[in-house]
Amino acid sequence: MSNTLSTPKQATNWSALLVLISVFFFWGFVAASNGILIPLFKEKLNLTQTKAQLVDFAFYIAYFVGAMIYLLVAQAIKQDPLNKIGFKNGIVYGLLVSAMGSLLFFPAAQMQSFPLMLAALFVVGLGFSLQQTSAQPLAIALGDASTGAQRLNLAGGVNNFGTTLGPVLLSYAIFGDISQGSVKTVSSIESIQYPYLILGAFFVLFALIFKFSSLPAVKNDVTIEQGFGALKYPQLVLGMVAIFTYVGVEVAIGSNLGEYLKQTEGLDASQISQYVSLFWGSMMIGRWSAAVAVFNPAKNRVVLLKIVAAYAAFLVFLGINTLRGSDVSNLYPYALSIAIMLIANVLSRDKPARQLFIFSSLGVLFMLVGLLTTGKVALYAFMSGGLCCSVLWPCIFTLSIAGLGKFTSQGSALLIAMILGGAIVPPLQGLLADSTNIRLSYIVPAIGFVYLAWFAVAVTQILKRQGIDFEASEAVSGH
Repeated sequence: MSNTLSTPKQATNWSALLVLISVFFFWGFVAASNGILIPLFKEKLNLTQTKAQLVDFAFYIAYFVGAMIYLLVAQAIKQDPLNKIGFKNGIVYGLLVSAMGSLLFFPAAQMQSFPLMLAALFVVGLGFSLQQTSAQPLAIALGDASTGAQRLNLAGGVNNFGTTLGPVLLSYAIFGDISQGSVKTVSSIESIQYPYLILGAFFVLFALIFKFSSLPAVKNDVTIEQGFGALKYPQLVLGMVAIFTYVGVEVAIGSNLGEYLKQTEGLDASQISQYVSLFWGSMMIGRWSAAVAVFNPAKNRVVLLKIVAAYAAFLVFLGINTLRGSDVSNLYPYALSIAIMLIANVLSRDKPARQLFIFSSLGVLFMLVGLLTTGKVALYAFMSGGLCCSVLWPCIFTLSIAGLGKFTSQGSALLIAMILGGAIVPPLQGLLADSTNIRLSYIVPAIGFVYLAWFAVAVTQILKRQGIDFEASEAVSGH
């Protein structure tokens, strides 16, 4: 079966969609698991915090490299490269590339070679870049275009489940059961070999499942614009900086959390998974709540459904960590942070610019609370940055590509390339932590949130001058 992205109105192909969204889980699972690897590598390989952050650098720089290769090839052949092979095969090849990266962990751990481990993460990320370029338009094509955002939100929810589960499962595989003080001391970095060997096997298995699945061989026949004309639009240029900043802030908060817990709470690498999981679980909490609007519920039920969705996600997080053997009772006060996020959600009225400004401003406030307080209050404040980041991607993306017309595809690819922020910002925070202290280093995400709040105001004015007013339009949903 073959079709294009401009398919006529059709029912959602649920069997194909459920197969497709499995890759969204993998992206979240691996990305969040880096928060477990960073303190482990730092401890066992005697790294500085700056060098330990190269874990994120290697993983996220792969997205940038992949996007640049994609753009350059597109310019050379004057069409979408995936049109040659189809988006389904793009996912298959991407999974196999990621499998090769996962298998590299075995010799890398055996040799205790940090550079080879970074190379392994780079290859995994490069495969993810191809998967992401293929999977998102394919999700839109598996049904009517008008409901594409709903399918992407569903896929995003699966991605967030992966970010919540990843740190817990990887930590369990490495350290074992931590209940009742039964922490297993890791004697060697080799403990990561088999978890990543299993992950590689799953990548190969799912590549086979995709290859022989009923997924249609969707292609994109849209002509690729030559040159980089999209850069003439100020909303895109500022939006590229915003995506860079957003991804950098999100990754930096989570990746430096392990060192923060070590220095302020006295926890070692085996005891941090529930906190790292909660930070990434906060993304799930925020997105589940924000996604309620996609299903067009009755107005008098919207607020109630947002509350139910948010706390249901929190219960999922608590359940996962309880099954692992963690005592989660000390995390119950985090429900207050969720309540604050829900107030911000309601005030935003699901308008992208308003939501971006309110959540970014709340992010600044949380970071300042963390910088100016100590103990659990500071810890919960820093982790609450995940709640603030949860809805920023679709807001920034929607505002940045508005009005681009024939340059929309090119602008989207340039925005994806700016995932580069996840490679650059965390090491910068690590460098500041090494030169000052880990608490003060959280001024970096605070500054990032300030820019994102400013962008919300600036891009609103830019778009209004172009005759685009999101404040006066219906709510726009992203992924």
